[in-house]
Amino acid sequence: MSKKRTQYSSEFKAKIALSVIREDETIPQLAARYGIHPTQINSWKRQLIEQAAELFSRSNSSSKENGQTTDNLHRVIGRLTVERDFLARKLDH
Repeated sequence: MSKKRTQYSSEFKAKIALSVIREDETIPQLAARYGIHPTQINSWKRQLIEQAAELFSRSNSSSKENGQTTDNLHRVIGRLTVERDFLARKLDH
């Protein structure tokens, strides 16, 4: 019987990768503590280092896009709420 793969959250991966970068603990110590293979920890560390620059370069453009998307979603929610209330009143009368 095969073992189900464990999926780790992004927060957990970032916590482990930052611990390695800060040198709080060694990779073998972290691997033993959390039951993760050292190669996986090295992979998360590499991803963090490679994508750190993108995090800061995209922050301005992505926050604007997220703001526009949020505004559009709020408009749609408002419109649908009005339609639902209108139809509910029509069905009650």
